[in-house]
Amino acid sequence: MHELQALFGGFQVALSWFNLLLMFAGITLGVIIGVLPGLGGANGVAILLPLTFSMAQEPGGQTSAIILLSCIYWGALFGGAITSILFNIPGEPWSVATTFDGYPLAQKGRAGTALTTSFTSSFVGALLAVLLITFLSPIVANFALRFGPPEFFAVYLLTFCAFVGMSKGSPFKTIASMMLGFALAAVGIDTVTGQLRLTFGFIALLKGFDFLIAVIGLFGIGEILLTIEEGLEFKGAKAKINVKVVIETWKELPRYWKTYLRSAAVGCMMGIVPGGATPASFMSYGIAKKMSRDGDKFGTGIVEGVLAPETAAHAAGTSALLPMITLGVPGSPTAAVLLGGLLIWGLQPGPLLFTEKADFVWGLIASMYLGNIAGLIVVLTCVPLFAAILRVPFAIIAPVILVICAIGAYTVHNDIFDVYLMVVFGVMGYIFKKLDYPLAPLVLALVLGDNAENGFRQSMLISQGDMRIFFSNGLVGGITVLSLILLFWPAISSLIDVARGRKAPPAAG
Repeated sequence: MHELQALFGGFQVALSWFNLLLMFAGITLGVIIGVLPGLGGANGVAILLPLTFSMAQEPGGQTSAIILLSCIYWGALFGGAITSILFNIPGEPWSVATTFDGYPLAQKGRAGTALTTSFTSSFVGALLAVLLITFLSPIVANFALRFGPPEFFAVYLLTFCAFVGMSKGSPFKTIASMMLGFALAAVGIDTVTGQLRLTFGFIALLKGFDFLIAVIGLFGIGEILLTIEEGLEFKGAKAKINVKVVIETWKELPRYWKTYLRSAAVGCMMGIVPGGATPASFMSYGIAKKMSRDGDKFGTGIVEGVLAPETAAHAAGTSALLPMITLGVPGSPTAAVLLGGLLIWGLQPGPLLFTEKADFVWGLIASMYLGNIAGLIVVLTCVPLFAAILRVPFAIIAPVILVICAIGAYTVHNDIFDVYLMVVFGVMGYIFKKLDYPLAPLVLALVLGDNAENGFRQSMLISQGDMRIFFSNGLVGGITVLSLILLFWPAISSLIDVARGRKAPPAAG
């Protein structure tokens, strides 16, 4: 009851005309940021953070400032799926998994269905995560405190093993792709020893390969090269988008309620741990693929393949704010930027924030509900605009996409070398697709490789090289065992099928 009373007070704060205006402005800016490859929610929030300094000095201005920044975040989460579905170019890292079925759906002429599914699932995932934040903050905070380096590594291991074990393709190709991703993630300065690794004398490689540069090249440039080879046209360019499509899609989505709940649970767990929206989307997609009756159709363009990663990504992105508010531990890069904003405004995140600045905390939580409703309204009303892009001839739009990709790659570090790297990754993506090697495991290993390595090495330092540390308590042991089960699941499922086959009665002749 106390939480409900506090939440109603938060709605009174968030429902002022000024704050509502900030919500819609933030959502719109965020969608634009999410659409542009290479910018990203964290960068967008960081760029606009200085605008809030004077705002935060006014009475109640701190709440308005955090509402603006958080709505930019929600908008970026929504917007990242747009280019993923329409062009197979992930606007955000967590939108990579959305391309697997979103883009094939658009090619089939169902861009409206894919976009509506994406936006609606994003809303549902965020809503469930906000409910978690509202009612389960103390329990979740205590759970997150139990995570150390072994637990963090176990979570990353779970993500990798789930992707290998639940892949319908060749596990050896998946592992090969993932190993290349780990090798690319190792390039640069070793954060533990300070030594250079795999730089081959190139100063520009000291910072390593940026994940966004790789994604823009692998998916954006690689897809353009393939499309040029196939005949300079968008498949599914005659998609019909109208209110009827939106309503029909909404009628179809309730049948996937189990996938919604499962994906939201995965997303909330990865947001709180923190694992992040990107591994949450990959893991949720893999689990949905394994559990679905239509698992064999994943990757060919089905609604469930869009629903699962989008629900998980938004649940993770939203729930990542929970440890930031309650513990001062950001669960995502964007949450880290928001944490910096709170500190600059003179606020100290932690349990005391709920008592000393209750209006601020509950105003923020209330804005999460309202901001996601505003986001759903904004993106759904713009669906015809986004889908109309498909009607533009590819010969015209391809140079525009190339320029956007190049600008996105350059703005990551303001370095022309990143544009060259983007081209190299584009050729790599083209070769991978021609040889039928999956790109997703490479991307997953590239984005999580550093964190997984740091977690493993810190665990080894703590245990003095004893691998039993990954079974040292019920939490880390349970995650590790689950990881191994998922890794060897193809072999386990084959044995189960053989056992069932032996017990099955012979077919009538």
